Amino acid sequence: MAKIKLEYIWLDGYSPMAGLRSKTKIIDGELATLKLEDLPVWGFDGSSTQQAEGKSSDCLLKPVALFPDATRKDAVLVMCEVLLPNGTPHPTNSRATIPDDLDTWFGFEQEYFFFQNGRPLGFPEGSGYPAPQGPYYTGVGYKYVGDIAREIVEQHIDLCIAANINIEGINAEVAMGQWEFQVFGKGSKNAADQMWVARYLLVRLCESYGIDIEWHCKPIRGEWGRSVDWNGSGMHSNFSTKFMREEGGKAYFDRLMAAFDKYRDEHIAVYGPDNHLRLTGLHETQSIDKFSFGLADRGASVRIPHSFVNSGYKGYLEDRRPNSAADPYLVAGRILKTIQTVPAA
Repeated sequence: MAKIKLEYIWLDGYSPMAGLRSKTKIIDGELATLKLEDLPVWGFDGSSTQQAEGKSSDCLLKPVALFPDATRKDAVLVMCEVLLPNGTPHPTNSRATIPDDLDTWFGFEQEYFFFQNGRPLGFPEGSGYPAPQGPYYTGVGYKYVGDIAREIVEQHIDLCIAANINIEGINAEVAMGQWEFQVFGKGSKNAADQMWVARYLLVRLCESYGIDIEWHCKPIRGEWGRSVDWNGSGMHSNFSTKFMREEGGKAYFDRLMAAFDKYRDEHIAVYGPDNHLRLTGLHETQSIDKFSFGLADRGASVRIPHSFVNSGYKGYLEDRRPNSAADPYLVAGRILKTIQTVPAA
């Protein structure tokens, strides 16, 4: 039998944003026939991840999704849930708390900043700023995207494809050093599993470049924000149910938006930390204390695509409020919870 490297990945107990953790387990087996159910539950020291006390530190890792790992020979990536020693979900286990429906599809648009030496990639060292935002979005050329960033994002695409992650695209974003990738999945847990592993692959890839990924929704403020007001980062969340895709209708859409308005506070509560810094009503956002929707309106809480209206109010919608540091498990789960309160007729 061959040796297989299993990279167990999980979310720690840090707040307000959980961090990614991983460690390697080596087992005997055949990679070609390896299945999720073949993988053992494994333990770790929860006292070092804000998930247990030192006097009772054992936590468990339950494999929930399996992805090929192109960065290592005979290796796979294993997304895990954290369990208590008795086998019940750990309080930090957000995946275990959300509903799931494979007929509900999610597309996450993950924005982020490359950071190096404590500042966004491309920002001058010491004093000064790059040119104001405008030409950076989908920009081409060294003065807009530099050299290292494009090299990294191209490698990230390949790693995600090799891992069977449904990455659907990338682009340079509005601010200097800011980029985006998009991931699609069917079911809240499947989509969020893929997003977390895509995040993991990006962070791990950047280690060899001496670069960090800044997930915070508004990292450029204070010192960097004095001369230019820079965009924040979101994780715009596109969603559709089987009913929305096949039946839909204006009456259902109106009921759905009324429910999103009713549960506005519950959505904001899980849409990422410090969202008040980003949801200001500026930079293609709606104010955090308001709910709105609009046709092709990137300043609304929910953007309605033209294709949705042209198809008789059928298709998908985009919730623009989740921010870049949000937990995709909680975002997808909250969206699905709200949808489930709306009758089809």
